[in-house]
Amino acid sequence: MNDIFATLESEVRSYSRTWPTVFDRAGGSYLYDEDGTAYLDFFAGAGALNYGHNNPLLKRKLIEYIERDGVTHSLDQSTVAKRAFLETFRDNVLKPRGYNYKVQFPGPTGTNSVESALKLVRKITGRESIISFTNAFHGMTLGSLSVTGNSMKRGGAGIPLVHATPMPYDDYFDGQVPDFLYFEKMLEDSGSGLNEPAAVIVETLQGEGGINSSRPEWLRGLYDLCQKHGMLMIVDDVQMGCGRTGPFFSFEEAGIQPDIVCLSKSIGGYGLPMALTLIKPEHDVWEPGEHNGTFRGNNPAFITATEALKQYWADDALEKSTLAKGERVGEVLEEIAAKYGGAVAKGRGLARGLGFEDTNVAGKVSKAAFDRKLLLETSGPSSEVLKIMPPLTVSDDELEQGLQIVRESVQAVLA
Repeated sequence: MNDIFATLESEVRSYSRTWPTVFDRAGGSYLYDEDGTAYLDFFAGAGALNYGHNNPLLKRKLIEYIERDGVTHSLDQSTVAKRAFLETFRDNVLKPRGYNYKVQFPGPTGTNSVESALKLVRKITGRESIISFTNAFHGMTLGSLSVTGNSMKRGGAGIPLVHATPMPYDDYFDGQVPDFLYFEKMLEDSGSGLNEPAAVIVETLQGEGGINSSRPEWLRGLYDLCQKHGMLMIVDDVQMGCGRTGPFFSFEEAGIQPDIVCLSKSIGGYGLPMALTLIKPEHDVWEPGEHNGTFRGNNPAFITATEALKQYWADDALEKSTLAKGERVGEVLEEIAAKYGGAVAKGRGLARGLGFEDTNVAGKVSKAAFDRKLLLETSGPSSEVLKIMPPLTVSDDELEQGLQIVRESVQAVLA
């Protein structure tokens, strides 16, 4: 391997250590290294490639736009590309679900969407404190990091991360404690010392935290608690939105409409940087320019995002296919977990995981899978969960091929 990466690139690099090869091109569910070796991709850009690599439907529109000298960079100026995206997002996503949101373009990354949400809820309520949840992950900038659980990532901040209080996520106590017992008691007791929260921020399924899925009734309970105590509800759907769990938004099954929703990763469709902050109209109290960013008008991403919504969200075909494929992955993971003690199948839709009691196993299985030409990430506080996130467009054959490699890799490590 050309050691320009080792000699010149920062020590902070991580995925390149997990998968030690040099990738050159990609298509659909595959990445190819510079020698032409094909790797089946069950990582999907950490959820940024729900429609696969270089999706031909999206690529055509992108090439046409670039070739006609369409605007690339526009800050928050009005462009034809942005108008088409907003109209398509309204017609294919918001209207069919009965959701009423204003759309903010906060800057093109997930953490920027989260930062804008945290700033906005503080501005709306005049309160500083945010409630987050155990094992949450919301991003790597200081505000997002303050509501993130992982001690290693928090440690990278180099300063105390304040104005946020963690509460137990769904099933944190293995079903031994009623939902929100501690949280509600703290809110209602004037002696608890809990600062009055502006908002809660929650992932309905924690990806980085270990593929921890919350139940719809837990989310509804949290929503009701927010209503009762004047807290706003932010759902971070950066990784689990855009169909990853089946429906476009991961909270649809719970029947709630959060005050603010954070979207990024696959919203751009093609893997191009893009993020949205969705805001209930009554909460859109920003002054012009109060939150901005140089690259919030990434027009090539508007083009591919618009086409992705037209191709995949004009009907429920992708949603149904994702749920069916997810069920298949779940079956195989249950079968593997039953075969080996100390393993547990987790997740929903096409965000699935296999958790191991021995925290060294998942990393070894990931390496064994790479040796068999399958890309799999690990997650969880001790990297104890094997994370399975193929593109939503993965074919049934590719899915079976990948699952067979997962079986063989677990076998190789645990046999």
